Amino acid sequence: MSTRAQIRFAAREEGVSFSEHPEKINAQFYVHSDGYPEFLGVEIANSILDSTKVDGWEIEYLDTKRGDLEYIYYIWQAPSKTTWISIFNEENECVFVGEPQKLLEKYD
Repeated sequence: MSTRAQIRFAAREEGVSFSEHPEKINAQFYVHSDGYPEFLGVEIANSILDSTKVDGWEIEYLDTKRGDLEYIYYIWQAPSKTTWISIFNEENECVFVGEPQKLLEKYD
């Protein structure tokens, strides 16, 4: 069975919590399988830290909403600020918030 996920890129903004879904996103991708944090989360964190390539992401329209996702990832970025990652499960619970290294410590 596939573990489907969306990866959304959001800008770090004052007053927007990493543990909530932001109103605005800048890019969105879909992954059909291996979307669980121990694989996709680790892949995202490694890509951010080591500039490693990630494969298998499909570009989606920003307004695409899916009802069959197990995980939604947010990658929060802004110039001169550290990158943070948030992970929400299919019950819409935030199961992780932190910098890439913290994600690796938890899931790798």
